[in-house]
Amino acid sequence: VQLQASGGGLVQAGGSLRLSCAASGGAFGNYNMAWFRRAPGKERDFVAAVRRSGTGAVYADSVKGRFTVSRHNTKNTAYLQMNSLKPEDTAVYYCAATTNINYAHVANHHIWGQGTLVTVSS
Repeated sequence: VQLQASGGGLVQAGGSLRLSCAASGGAFGNYNMAWFRRAPGKERDFVAAVRRSGTGAVYADSVKGRFTVSRHNTKNTAYLQMNSLKPEDTAVYYCAATTNINYAHVANHHIWGQGTLVTVSS
């Protein structure tokens, strides 16, 4: 399966964005999906993940209550709704897919999208 992330952009603090991750070339419903991000000068960090069924959403503490991960299996797309954005959310956001049950760990993901840049201005 191939992944393509989109939806990034420039937004003011307090604003919202929705990222999309479109899958092609494989059985999307077989994969648990996750979002990670890499801020300038930092490592790639976990943001959110959801099971292949659409249940079992988990979040990094830094985004709990502000971000929502979801998926639409018939559209082969995963989403990350980001509300109340903060300047520290500025990063390149990546979607990733795995069949591993530990879907919140970056090392367990071997299928990655190209990344989409989110910039939050203060």
